[in-house]
Amino acid sequence: MEQDINIVEKGRTIKLKKLKEKGINPFDNNFIKKENIKDIIEKYSSKDREFFENNIITVKTAGRIVIIRNFGKASFFRLRDGFEEIQCYIQKGVVKDSDFELFTEFIDAGDICWIEGHLFRTKTNELTIKVERTGVLTKSILPLPEKWHGLKDIEVRFRKRYVDLIANSEAREIFKKRAQTINFIRSFLNAGEFLEVETPIMQANPGGATARPFKTHHNALNLNLYMRIAPELFLKRLVVGGFDRVYEIGRNFRNEGISVKHNPEFTMLEFYMAYATYEDLMNFVEKMLSELAMHICGTFQINYASDKLDFTPPFKRIKLKDSLYEVARFKPEDIDSSLKLYDILSARNVSNISKNDSYGELLTLLFDEMVEPKLINPTFVTDYPVESSPLARRNDKNPEVVDRFELFIAGREIGNAFSELNDPFDQEERFKAQVETKIKEGLPVEMDDDYIEALKQGLPPTAGCGIGIDRIVMLLTNSYSIRDVILFPLLKPVK
Repeated sequence: MEQDINIVEKGRTIKLKKLKEKGINPFDNNFIKKENIKDIIEKYSSKDREFFENNIITVKTAGRIVIIRNFGKASFFRLRDGFEEIQCYIQKGVVKDSDFELFTEFIDAGDICWIEGHLFRTKTNELTIKVERTGVLTKSILPLPEKWHGLKDIEVRFRKRYVDLIANSEAREIFKKRAQTINFIRSFLNAGEFLEVETPIMQANPGGATARPFKTHHNALNLNLYMRIAPELFLKRLVVGGFDRVYEIGRNFRNEGISVKHNPEFTMLEFYMAYATYEDLMNFVEKMLSELAMHICGTFQINYASDKLDFTPPFKRIKLKDSLYEVARFKPEDIDSSLKLYDILSARNVSNISKNDSYGELLTLLFDEMVEPKLINPTFVTDYPVESSPLARRNDKNPEVVDRFELFIAGREIGNAFSELNDPFDQEERFKAQVETKIKEGLPVEMDDDYIEALKQGLPPTAGCGIGIDRIVMLLTNSYSIRDVILFPLLKPVK
C-alpha cells in the first residue's frame, strides 16, 4: 500500500511540475468564491428539469474534488466545500480545449478546484453543474484514502484527522454536532443571564478536584506551575466578587490514564449560580440537557450503542445509599460498616483501598463499582458522603452527607454538582484533610490560603455544576470512544 502511495505521489509531483511549466500556478490564491455549494443546493434543489431548461442559472464555486468518473470526452465528478457537495459534469467542446486538457491530464481526486457553469438536471434527476470554465487552486500530492472507500484504520483516523474528515462524512457530522452542542449550551446559559468568563489554565496550586496534574515551569519567575485540573476555585472567587452567575467552557488537564472514557486533555462546562441550591441545579440541568437532546437529535429518545436513552424530563433521582439497595440489591445490614464494605470491594478485586479508608469513601467506591455501570437513563444520584465531597456543603438534616448530585447516563458520570461550602472554617479543615490525603497519594498540593481568604470575604449561598462536554457529545453522536469526539486526541507517538 505504501509503495502504491509513493507511486501516486511521484506521478502527481510530475503533474505539478508540468503545470508550473505551462505557467499555471498549482497553488493559486486569486479566486473569489461567489457561492457556497450549500447555498446553491438550498436555493435550487426544489426546481425541476423544466425550470433549468427555461432559465440559465450560472454559478461559480470551489471545493475539493472527491471522486471522478471519466467517460472519454466527458466526466462526472463530485465537488465538496466545507458545507456540502454537488455533482458536476465537464464535456469536451463545452469548455475550452485548454480547460478540458487541464482537467483530464492534470486534475486528480483530492485536488481543490474552482468551476463556473450552469445548473441542470441529469436523466436521473440529480442537480448538477455543467462546467463552462475551471481551474486548479491547490494540487493535492497525496491520494485520497483507500480509493475513496473511506478511511477504516481507527488509529490512522485519530492520527491523521484531516484525512479522516476528508474521507468520512460521519466524522464531519460528529464535529458539526459537537459545535452545535457547545453553541446551544452557551446560548442556554446566556439566556439565563450567566456571564461567560475565562480563568487561568496555568495555576500555582492545582485545586478544585482530586487528580494528578501536568507540571510546567515559568522561567522568568522561576515558578513551578500546573495545568488546571478544574476552574472551580477561580469561578467561585468571581461569585465572591459579585458575579452571581458565571460559567466557563474550556480545557482541563489531568495527568492520568487514557481510555475510551478519558483523554488527558478534555473540555468541561462549569457554571455557578448564587442564591441557589443543588436541587435548583438539578432542575436547570434537566431542562438544559433534555432541550439539547431535542435540538441536536430531534427527539428525547436517543440510541446509544445497544441502549435506548430517554431524555424525557423529569430524570430519575435517587440517594446514593438507596441506589445500593435498589440497583445493587444489597440489604442495609450488608453495608453498615467499613469492614463489610472493605470485604465486598476486596472480593471484587478493587484496587487502591485500605482498611483505614473511611466508611464514606468505601461506600462511594462500592457505588462506583456496583451501581454506576447500571444507570443507563439519565439519573441524578444525591446524598454523597462528606468524605468524598471536600468542597460541598453539608446537608442540614444529615451532616454525614452533602448537598450534591452526580448525573449518570449510559453507565458513566456526565456531571457533578453541589451546594457550595461557604463556611471558611469548615473549608479550611477539609482542605487540611485533603492535603494529607494527596500527600499520601504522592500528588502535589498546598493549602489554598487565598481561597480561604476569599470565603472570609463572604460567598453567598451558591450552587455549582461541572459537565463533561466530550461525554455529552459522545451520547448525542452515538460515539463509543472519547477519541471519536475530540479532533486531535492524545496518542503515543509512532517511532
